[in-house]
Amino acid sequence: MKSGMAAKLARDEQAGNHPYIRPKDAATLLILDRDNTGEVKVLMGRRHHRHAFMPGKFVFPGGRVDRTDSRIKGVLPYHPLVKARLLKDLKSVKSEARVSAFALAAIRETYEEAGIFVGRQADAQAPRLGPGFEAFADRGIAPDLGPLRMVARAITPPRRPRRFDTRFFAVWADAIADRLPEGHGPSGELEDCVWPTLDDARHMELPLITKTILGDLEQRLEKDPDLSPETAVPYYYFRKGEFMRDVI
Repeated sequence: MKSGMAAKLARDEQAGNHPYIRPKDAATLLILDRDNTGEVKVLMGRRHHRHAFMPGKFVFPGGRVDRTDSRIKGVLPYHPLVKARLLKDLKSVKSEARVSAFALAAIRETYEEAGIFVGRQADAQAPRLGPGFEAFADRGIAPDLGPLRMVARAITPPRRPRRFDTRFFAVWADAIADRLPEGHGPSGELEDCVWPTLDDARHMELPLITKTILGDLEQRLEKDPDLSPETAVPYYYFRKGEFMRDVI
């Protein structure tokens, strides 16, 4: 595959002068909502222009996986097929805690950046969670990985100043348990949080990989409107200077 996005990424990779950097685990969350016409909308926010990484671009909430994300307790688990897909082709230690940390990072970052709590109201006492999830515990919300579906994985090309091995998750808006009234999160990383349709989103100022994931998602929804956990997902990476697209 060496056209379109592949050709641009290959040119960028060849032009890079940075030494090899091992990709860091990261995750992002596409919150989807169908409007009364049946069109699917997605939550996006603009990164501040002062940011060194992708300034001014519209992105999905997400970010780097923190060490503490693998230590969070009281979490409702993945669908087994989603967990199995996330375990494929891990570059280092394989553990359930690490795999759970992918979605937990996406859920935590979604709260921090967009003020949205993805989870389920606890039936009994407030859940004891851990660092980064204090606001969830205060509201009696347990993070719920069950509704999340993996929709893509992408590794930043070599010789970039920042590299991430990112898992892209999607979840329907009925998984929102609560939200902050301000319409944005406490971190202030994202501004102008909006809900464009998928078609409108593709015409916004987006990173190239974000535009690609949106296109993949549109194609998947045409055949798989409910985002079945059985559906294979695209996996983007570089190998020996060649841009690769596999499915996992």
